[in-house]
Amino acid sequence: MSELILVTKTLPEPLYRRIRSDKVRVREEDGNIILTPVFNTDEPADLWGLLPDSKFTTEKYLAQKRRDKELEQ
Repeated sequence: MSELILVTKTLPEPLYRRIRSDKVRVREEDGNIILTPVFNTDEPADLWGLLPDSKFTTEKYLAQKRRDKELEQ
């Protein structure tokens, strides 16, 4: 599985207007293309239901997801 980060403005207009971040992570998983908004990693991510009232940034969340995936293997 490969991933890349794109500037949202480079996407076609119908996609661009639906994404509320400056960058988007693009990855392929099981033949599907998945676009995930990337927010400023200095600010807390808006992750509802996950560790409320914490300073859990997007970068920390993604790092935890990578560690979880490594443990699954």
